[in-house]
Parts: sequence; C-alpha cells; structure tokens
Amino acid sequence: MTHEELRTNIDAWAIGALPEAEARRVEAHLAECPECQADAQAAGAVTVGLAESAPDQAPSPAVRARLMSVAAAGGQRERPSLAARTGWLVAAASLVLAGYLTWDGLRLRDQVATLSAQLAEARALNTAAETRIASLQHAAERGVSAMAVLTAPDLAQIDLAGQPEAPDARARAFWSRERGMVFSASKLPPPPPGKTYQVWVVTTDPAPISAGLIEPDSQGHVDVVFATPPDIPQPKAVAVTLEPAGGVPAPTGAKYLVGFV
Repeated sequence: MTHEELRTNIDAWAIGALPEAEARRVEAHLAECPECQADAQAAGAVTVGLAESAPDQAPSPAVRARLMSVAAAGGQRERPSLAARTGWLVAAASLVLAGYLTWDGLRLRDQVATLSAQLAEARALNTAAETRIASLQHAAERGVSAMAVLTAPDLAQIDLAGQPEAPDARARAFWSRERGMVFSASKLPPPPPGKTYQVWVVTTDPAPISAGLIEPDSQGHVDVVFATPPDIPQPKAVAVTLEPAGGVPAPTGAKYLVGFV
C-alpha cells in the first residue's frame, strides 16, 4: 500500500476497526514514518477523549432482562446430535439414490421398449419371409406337377365355355389318367358368401367325380393342379358348378362352365 493509502487508514486503526492484516501494515509503516506517527498520536488523543466524554450508564432492567434471556437461549441451543445428522445424511442419500434409480429405470425401460420393437420387427420380417418361401415352394411344386401333367403321353385337352350364369367365363382342362389334371379359368364371377366353385369330371357312369374346389382371384382367374383318381371311367365332360362352401359329394348347384371331351 502507498503512503497516502496507509495514512487514510490511521483513524480506523486508532479505534481498532481494521482487520488484523491491514492493522499490521499500518503499524509497520508508523515505525518508519514520523509524519504518520504524529497523525496516529492525534487520532489516539481524539479516541481517548471520546471515550472519556461518554457517560457511564447501566442498562435498564428491561434491556438487561432481554439481554440475559437472549444469552440464556443461545446457551441452551445445542448442535444437532450425531444420530440426527446421520439420519439427515441417510435421508438425503436415499433421495439421491431414488432419483438415480428412477432415471436409470426409465432409461432401461426405454431400452427394453426399443429392443422389443426391434424384436417384433425381426419376427414380422421372419414370418413374412417364411410365408414367402412357403408360397414359392408351393408354386414350385405346383409347377412341377403341372409340367408332369402337360408332358404326359396320354394328355387330353378339354375347353370349357361359360354358361348362362357366367357367359364370359372361359376355362381349359388338361387331363392325364396317370398324372392328374391342370385346370385354368378366367372371368369367373366372385362366388357369393358361403359358396364355392367345384370342378367335376363327368364320366359314362351316372355320378360325376369331384376333381376339387377352386377359388378365383379378384380378376376371376384361377390356375390349379388336381390329382384325379387313375381308375376313373373315361370322361365325357368337365364342368364347374356353384356349391356350398366345403364342397358336396355330388353336384347340386348351377353350372358355370361346361366342356366336352
């Protein structure tokens, strides 16, 4: 500190109002500066005069009683016990731990939800792949069966025409006694609810033989391979009728397609 800064602190030093470190710097300066020593003596005289001029008065009974009450209350205050402080720390730690566990639980729940969604997606893809593979396998097997029929040495072709119930419908059957029948149709109207189309092989015997059921797509198209019995009598015709769902042993419904051998 400079001489002027120390000199301005002399009055505060004289009445003991300086912090200990600053008071030591002022005292060290006074030991070396006669000018500041004179100021310090003057300040000391003023301080003593002020102290002597103040009258001695005892505090009133009310003030004294209040001071004693405050002092007694302060003396009765005790620091919290170790058990109390320990309990507070445990409670605080419990709150922190509970907050962490809640946050960690939410984080883990989000991770589980994400993993569950990914697993569900993987399962859906796997199911779709299995369905696609089964469909391709079925198509391949049908293709092999159809090729076997179409290359049979005893192959017979029967063209079917639409009947009054479906005049625009057309179909063609390739039949082999040894290998079965390939049946293809187009422009068949959608069957009513609870109904299905049934293909019949009409023989010389009175009762037609069921080759199987067909279900056209939205365009009225169908391709199917039937395994017909190899010992059936010589066919005279192939027909398609509308029957109850699940089929019947003998035709009962209206004819939609008929073709003669």
